[in-house]
Amino acid sequence: MNRKLWSGGLVALLLLLFSLTLAACGDDDETSGDSVTTVGGETAAIESNPANGDVKIVVGSKNFTEQEILGEIFAQGLMAAGYDVSTELNLGEEKTALKAVESGTIDAYPEYTGTALGSFFGVASDDIPTDPQAAYERARKGFADKGLTALPPTPFTSSNEVALTGDRAEELGVEKISDLQGKSQDLTLYGAPECRQRQDCLLGLQDVYDLEFQKFVPVDIALRHKVLEAGQADLSIVFTTHPQNEREGLVLLEDDRGMFPPYNSTLVVRDETVEAAGPDLERVAEQVEEGLTNEVMSELNARVDLDKKTPKQVATEYLRESGLVE
Repeated sequence: MNRKLWSGGLVALLLLLFSLTLAACGDDDETSGDSVTTVGGETAAIESNPANGDVKIVVGSKNFTEQEILGEIFAQGLMAAGYDVSTELNLGEEKTALKAVESGTIDAYPEYTGTALGSFFGVASDDIPTDPQAAYERARKGFADKGLTALPPTPFTSSNEVALTGDRAEELGVEKISDLQGKSQDLTLYGAPECRQRQDCLLGLQDVYDLEFQKFVPVDIALRHKVLEAGQADLSIVFTTHPQNEREGLVLLEDDRGMFPPYNSTLVVRDETVEAAGPDLERVAEQVEEGLTNEVMSELNARVDLDKKTPKQVATEYLRESGLVE
């Protein structure tokens, strides 16, 4: 397989070692079919249950690379377990996705705990737990009140951060967000369109850090790095799992007042779907999530954003390289 891996990829090295391990013990794996060594350690392959074929599950996602990859990983994992799965990816921002799962347009989609608490459940940024498990538990209760089940979260957390080029950071003399005080009024900030209304974005920077910017410009999520490269933006809100951060030598300012909450991903599923699907649903979700560390998620994002593969292709690669599917 021709794999243009991210040049900074520690994970790419791990995945290469994984491939060599498979080659060294291929006969045993083909015979047993029970477990293989993955980047996350020993794990069992997803088992197909013919009874699951009567359960239809529509998996959705929000409108950016990482979400589409996660949506495909869950969809393909559930399909391997025998469920009748279809996808409705790239739905829009978080409120659009929530409306879709509440209305039954989709049955499940991946959401971030910090996003849910701030955007859906009205939790102020300084009240969101900094402990990922505590944030998940609080989000789980909020979803339960809506007739939705939030399955256990991923190991990785994809937090928002304020980014700028290394040259601009040196010019401004900034290392943490609070260093922008007295300077932000002369700077242009770019972010996703919904950033303007979110406490974990522009509103939080205004309320928690008391920052005012010369201008805030909404931009498509896929362009948040490009506006920095082009010199259009002084600052841009990016995700910590974006591979471009390291590739392009961006500086992520320290969130020294803890404004950005944990953003572990949880698969949010309609209660009716959970009941119909039975225990295999949560089992499969836990299996596919086990290897999704920050490094692995950044590598998967790189394969789409930098290597120009499709989310579907990358999800298939992840499941195969992890030994979860043949």
